[in-house]
Amino acid sequence: MKRRDFLKNGVAGAACAAAGAIPGLAVAAGGRQAASAPPALPTVKLGKLEVSRFILGSNPFWGYSHKSKALDEEMKRFHTDERIMQILDEAAECGVTALVSPPDLRWVKLYARYLEGGGRLKTWISQCHGQPDQMFQEIDRSVKAGAKAVFIQGARVEEQFGAGKFDVLRSWVERIKEAGLPAGCAAHNPEIHPELERRKFPTDFYYQCFYYVSRSEDYSAAERELAVATILKIDKPVIAYKILAAGRLPASEGFEYAFNHIRRKDGVCVGIYAQKAIDQIRQNATYTGLLSA
Repeated sequence: MKRRDFLKNGVAGAACAAAGAIPGLAVAAGGRQAASAPPALPTVKLGKLEVSRFILGSNPFWGYSHKSKALDEEMKRFHTDERIMQILDEAAECGVTALVSPPDLRWVKLYARYLEGGGRLKTWISQCHGQPDQMFQEIDRSVKAGAKAVFIQGARVEEQFGAGKFDVLRSWVERIKEAGLPAGCAAHNPEIHPELERRKFPTDFYYQCFYYVSRSEDYSAAERELAVATILKIDKPVIAYKILAAGRLPASEGFEYAFNHIRRKDGVCVGIYAQKAIDQIRQNATYTGLLSA
């Protein structure tokens, strides 16, 4: 079967399932998924940290749908702590090695309990999103709670960029670096990361949104083309996010476009809403392996 046919036929989950993934979110006794050797996914490096090229996002866990308040609330109700932990294990079962989440108190407690219970997804990348006067505390909390890398959320980066406060933004990145962790910045605005590189920010990686959603709800193809143009200018690893336009594009289309346009050093970060499509993780992992070949 040709690659394009494989993607469009919607059978991408078969490869991961054949490699040992458990159907749905089935769990073994005690709440942990039965252990098996996960399939190896292609990897990228964030500084010295090696992670799967597909990183699990957490927006659906916390009710950030970018669609409607009703869907936000639905996501919050669905994602109990137990369901989140099941999703993490399902991701690990499919070869995903890292996830992103803000260092909020619920997450910090949940993730500690998850690891203590034998959870298999052991690399957490912290997305610090607190108010500017709380950013150092968020970074320090991330380090103390076991984050393996830290980046500053796009909205916070854009606030400092818009105000011309590059010294403040640099101090946040340096705080992460002082802790010995890979440091990054995120942005929706495609002009920011090239400017940070021009100013020689000590970042190890970047997160680039495919759509400038902090400006408008424009999910057009032209927006992601601008994002890709930015990604291609940057020599450091870049993780593309919102590649599915916050659920507006089918996974096959979003993954194929992303991996056909970003470079091999770059990856993607995608969250899943398991209530709507139980096989999303398997499919996304399979797209990653197939399209990285």
